Formats: sequence, C-alpha cells, structure tokens
Amino acid sequence: MPQIDRRAVLQGLALGSAALPFAAAPDAAVAATTGHRPTPPPVSDEVTLPGSAPRHRAWARRVLRRMTVEEKVGQLFTCYVHGASATDVTDEEAAKNLTMFGVRTGAEAVAKYHLGGILYFAWSNNVNDPRQIARLSNGLQKAALAARVPVPLTISVDQEQGVVTRIGPPATLFPGAMALGATRNSGDAMAAGRVTAAELRAMGVTMDFAPDADVNVNPANPIIGVRSAGSDPSLVSAVVKAQVAGLQAPHGVSAAIKHFPGHGDTAVDSHVGLPTITHDLDEWTRVDLPPFAAGIHAGVDVVMSGHLVVPALDASGDPATLSRPILTGLLRERLGFRGLVATDGLMMAGVRQKYGDDEVAVRAILAGADMLVQSPDVPTAYTAVLEAVRAGRIPMRRLDESVLRHLQLKAVRGVVARPIVDEAAVGRIVGRPDHRRIAARVSDDSTTLLRNEGVLPARVRGRRIALVGWSSGETTHDVLESALRVRGATVTRATTGATPTPAQIEAAVGATRLADAVLVTTYNVAADSPQMRLVEALRATGRPIVVAAVRNPYDIAHLPQVDAYLATYSWVPVALESLVRTLVGENDPRGRLPVDIPAADGSVLFRRGSGLGYRGPASTSRGR
Repeated sequence: MPQIDRRAVLQGLALGSAALPFAAAPDAAVAATTGHRPTPPPVSDEVTLPGSAPRHRAWARRVLRRMTVEEKVGQLFTCYVHGASATDVTDEEAAKNLTMFGVRTGAEAVAKYHLGGILYFAWSNNVNDPRQIARLSNGLQKAALAARVPVPLTISVDQEQGVVTRIGPPATLFPGAMALGATRNSGDAMAAGRVTAAELRAMGVTMDFAPDADVNVNPANPIIGVRSAGSDPSLVSAVVKAQVAGLQAPHGVSAAIKHFPGHGDTAVDSHVGLPTITHDLDEWTRVDLPPFAAGIHAGVDVVMSGHLVVPALDASGDPATLSRPILTGLLRERLGFRGLVATDGLMMAGVRQKYGDDEVAVRAILAGADMLVQSPDVPTAYTAVLEAVRAGRIPMRRLDESVLRHLQLKAVRGVVARPIVDEAAVGRIVGRPDHRRIAARVSDDSTTLLRNEGVLPARVRGRRIALVGWSSGETTHDVLESALRVRGATVTRATTGATPTPAQIEAAVGATRLADAVLVTTYNVAADSPQMRLVEALRATGRPIVVAAVRNPYDIAHLPQVDAYLATYSWVPVALESLVRTLVGENDPRGRLPVDIPAADGSVLFRRGSGLGYRGPASTSRGR
C-alpha cells in the first residue's frame, strides 16, 4: 500500500477543518479580497476519473451539454424499486412504487425522475434468480435508454459476501471480508472479487458496494464485525487493495470502499442511531485511514461515506455524509480522490437526526457527495435538490461536476458501450464449477482453529453426532447435517437459536444422550448470553464439545473450556462445508485470526495471528 505522510495529513486536516466552511466555494475568498472573481476553467476539464480516456470524457461532455437541469439532478439519485420485472409487477409492488414515486413500475420511476441508478434488494423482490435479475436489469436499462437523452443506469447491489449477501445461490458465495483477512492471502481476496464481479456483470449489475474498508478494533461493534477484514490496518489495507483489483478487473464492476472515514470503532449502529468516533487525529490517521488510502491508490471507483460524527475531523456535529470538511476538504483535497462519492443509505437514522429528508439531500451534495443512495422520500429530496440548484444554493458548476463523474464512470466501466446483457448466457457464468472451486479453496484457507484438546480431526463415519445451537432458519443445520451424513455420520438436531430457553437447553441435552460428540454452532455470544448456559449444560454430559462460531470469532471469550473451537466468519454454505471438511481432517486448518480476542477481564485471550493446524501452528502456502 502507499506510504502515508502522517504529519502532512494531520497538518492538512488541522488547516482544512478551519478553512472549509460548510458550503463555501473556493473562489469566495478571492472575490472578497480582490473585488473580482477569477474565471474558472470549464468544469469538464477538472473532472477526470481514474482510468478515464479522452473518448470517455468527450462522450460525457456531449451528454452533459444536452441535459436539462431536471435530468442532471436525476443522475444523482440511486433508488430501489419494487418488483422482479421492470414493467410487470404485482398489485402489491405497484402500490409500493406508487407510494414512493407516484408510478406503478420501476421503468416508469426511471423515466419520471431521470434516475442515475437502481439498487437491488431481496425485500424489494429484485433478486430471485440470475436469469430474472438479468431480465430486470435489461428492462430498467431499456427504460433509461428510451429517455430524451439516453444515459444507461448504474445498477448496484450490496454483495459484500458473507453476512451481507443480497444475491444467493446459484450465484457463487464467499465467506466475507474477515474470512479473507484470515487467509492472509491477497490472491484469495482478489479471486473472490473477480468471481463476484464476473457474475454480477452477467446479471446486469455494474456496481458493488464493497469492500468494507473499516478496521474493526471494537469487538462490540454492532454493525461491522466480520464485514471488516480485521483489526490490523495493514491487513485490512491489503484485503481492500486486492478486492478492488478483483472487482474492477476488465469486464468487472465498480467497487465502492466504505464507510469513510471509518466505522470500525463504534458501539452504535448507524442504521438506528448516530455514532461518534472518538479517535483523535493521530489515531484516525494510524488506524482508520490506511485502508481508504490503499483503496484510493488502487484506483477504486467509489468511496461511500458513513453516517458518523468524527469530532477530530469536523467539530460541527454533522455526520460525515453531510460534512464538507470531510468529503471535500479531506477526501477530495487532502487524499486526492477523483472518483465518485456515494452516501450510505439516506433512510438510515444516523443521517436523519438533525435535518429533514429534503435538507439531507441538499447538504450531502454541498458536502461533496455525488450519489444520493436510497433516499426515503424521493419526490421530496429530488424537488429539494432541483430547487437548490435553481436558487443558486447548489451552483450549476457543482451539479455538473457530479453529473460528469457519473457519466464518465458509466463510460469507463463499459456500461455505455454494453448496457444490455445476454440473458441466455447468465446460466453459463453465474455459479459455474470453476467459480465454486475457487470459493471452496478460499473458504478452506480461512477456516480458523483456535482450540483443540485432541478431539480433531474426528472420525465421523459410523458415529452419532448431535448438532445443536444457532441456525439461520433451518438452512445452517441443513447444510451441516448433509455434509456430515455424506461422510457416514448419524445426525440428531436441536436448533436452539441465539437465545435458547431453558426448555430448549433441556431438549438439546436430551439430543446428546446417545451422541458420540456434539457440534455446537454459536452466534455472537455475549457475557450474558443464554448460549453460555447451553454450552455449559452440554459440557456436563461428558461428551466432546466442538464449538463453531459462525459469525464473529469472539465467542470463545465466553466459552473457554470447550474441547475444540473454530471460527468460520459466516454461515454461507461454502463456509459450513469447509467447516465439516476441517472437522474430519480433509482440510488442514490454516486460517489465522485477523483480530485480537479479548478475555472477560480485558486481557487478550487470543492474539491476532493465532491459529492451529493439525500438525502445528496454521500457515498459508501462498501470499501474505
């Protein structure tokens, strides 16, 4: 990663926060002291995205000259629409679209508001299967291309992998960022990005809001956790750099690093509250900055802002999404980022505490954002931005800068040249066998063994295994049971969830009476978690107890006496299959812990880098 001149950054921030009032234009001070305003260069000469060629910039200039102010404002909005089809929706989906946009279908919403982008979700019925996603993408693109000034859409999704995965099987799934950190292998991180991008692009998705660039130094972080590659800034930087390279490989998608300026040390989820990051300038520069600097140096297309108050960077109390000192003074001017700045979801509570939805949209643009993501009230936000431009509060020059970034990015990523995807080819690309083999290899590399009192690897053929604990619905235990049965085990199950009741604990103990060994899946065990009582009750049976933490790896801090403990960092099927391969010795565990695990008394129970193999300490044979 690039070397960071910490002193220069700190000095620049100290000056920049004072020198950049909320909506000040750079020429304002010159005009006040000299009596005249210098003639600025054409805005099109100032906006040059990384990787853009003269032909991309020329196309963007031509399109910009043809656009009305209404069309320009629409380019700033990335929204979700309801429906599996752009034009054929159910009555319920139509009613939801009517509430949001005043029209029935996604295609009509694109046309009415001249939208620049669409964001897919499962709950809006956008991502049922690969062929359907491709049809939806094509339908929405055709609506955009039918406009007076045809501009293709940026179609995006949060496909971080692991615990944040919007598109499920048969798409190829990976276990997520912290698992990539556990591999200590940049090649794995790049391969995961490349596979993800190839499959997204086949479905018509052109931007992935990933990777997460936060450094998870707070084990109690309620929203980041395993979405981060770890607690070491250098490790997270290496993963971010590799993921950006993989996602943005030729014929790939735009990557978006998030949540600037860093969401890794917070006990508040910005979906439901407004976190404050208490790092001083030196700590922020040392801990939070490096992964973002690495992503920018790697040429990332997009930086997504976080709804975070960072007093060391801006004393106003505004979240970073609405902070000109952070988005313009720091990100653009000090760090030199020339790509697209996207907001985190504007429906989140963290950005809506001080201002209404209309003012949030305006202030985000004035702060330096280019893409307004998921506004909860599109008509109100769109009208507010349009009126702010007409009134001169948002200068036309500022609007044109953002629109040019959108247009150039669409050209750079090939969306202008190839907006329509081949629906017939989707099945040949999404979930193909070589992609699944890569995912299995990456997952095997990540599985981390932290405790083993001689019970692993285990022989399961002909043995009775009790499968107990948390499951995502029944899916987690379904996958594990199937993998164990294939290897000759007899499996009994007692799914108890994350908060097992006394009756569930009693039933789980009953399920182990005839078992030779017990496999317990845990999920975010805290100091007062009933999962602790479950494990203690199971230990009292005298059976060997193997615990697999299927989300955050910190659970062992509250379960120190188990016979074996492994971390998978997610419960996607490929991670669970790797878990079983590791349990039976088909995979020699080589994952290494990407975070410190604190003990209950505050000491360090397991240090970053810990990990066991079956023949000694875990090691990786490739890469970092």
